[in-house]
Amino acid sequence: MKIGIVCYPTFGGSGVVATELGKALAARGHQVHFITYSQPARLDFFSANLFYHEVSVSKYPLFDYPPYELALASKLVDVVRFENLDILHVHYAIPHASAAFMAKQILATYGIHIPVVTTLHGTDITLVGQDPTYKPAVTFSINQSDGVTAVSHNLKEDTLQHFDIKNEIRVISNFIDMQRFSLKAKDHFKIAIAPNDERILVHTSNFRQVKRTQDVIRVFEKVHQKIPSKLLMVGDGPERAYCEQLCRDLKICADVRFLGRQDAVEEILSVCDLFIIPSESESFGLAALEAMACKVPVISSNAGGLPELNVDGVTGYISAVGDVDAMAKHAIDILEDDARLNQFKENALAWATKFDLSLILPIYENFYNEILSSSKGKAHK
Repeated sequence: MKIGIVCYPTFGGSGVVATELGKALAARGHQVHFITYSQPARLDFFSANLFYHEVSVSKYPLFDYPPYELALASKLVDVVRFENLDILHVHYAIPHASAAFMAKQILATYGIHIPVVTTLHGTDITLVGQDPTYKPAVTFSINQSDGVTAVSHNLKEDTLQHFDIKNEIRVISNFIDMQRFSLKAKDHFKIAIAPNDERILVHTSNFRQVKRTQDVIRVFEKVHQKIPSKLLMVGDGPERAYCEQLCRDLKICADVRFLGRQDAVEEILSVCDLFIIPSESESFGLAALEAMACKVPVISSNAGGLPELNVDGVTGYISAVGDVDAMAKHAIDILEDDARLNQFKENALAWATKFDLSLILPIYENFYNEILSSSKGKAHK
């Protein structure tokens, strides 16, 4: 089938999931068209079945804020008409679902019926979507979608609790490409980071306040007092400067490395012993899943969908948001004993395999076919 995918082209979870899904669909023989304002970060190779269509926004001086939603809707109309797409799959409700609805209405004037699937990823519901400025539009767009999915049961419940949703929401969890995210032989890197065989802790994120990156530093400082250890901070964002200052204040700078954004994050994870994700909001926790696939157990908060991913006492430990003491205690419990650490590593990998892309991809394909069949019935009425 011919599938249009709309997403943010950044390193954020929704963009990563959308891009990896599109690449996998293309590998299965589907024709996939990405429609966004710049090439997605992970759309990094050529395939005969992959296409990218750039959304350009007018710089007309009348507009204080460029009307991206209108530009996107117009581009969707153009691509659907001239590429004969079968279905649109929009990731992150704002503004993609409303732009898709507008495009769908315009296409109807050409006698073209295009079904729309909307996938909810998290902050489009839990944070931005609940802003009174956007909430009516978000509610309407979700209800007007032909199919709606959420990446965790927790996100589905949050959506139903905070929005007047009439549509069914299907939970299709995030996934991992186990061929890419697996333990790599990177002993030379491990020796460079931890020359005295220290334990290596790691955190990856976009360093926004919601990720509570300063809690990562505080947890590490407590672990560092008990166990020789290093911390790798992967990513970038507005909280990075505060984290760097906190390291100076706590006098642990020599054992903390800020690596910035990294494409081959699986190589970094392969040398690590423990992943820390203390977020105050997390619809799923894709970064934690990537770590688990590389045999790295997880210390997490109990926010959002994290308890669906991190099995307490099995793949790691779960603590209340902000409970730095409990997180540090659990981290020490895992790291202080080699046999215990190795068991947690094996458990993390075993659980991660349940989210393998090869298992989730057919679920999406079946959902597309279900929506296409239902939409054809509606179109003929």
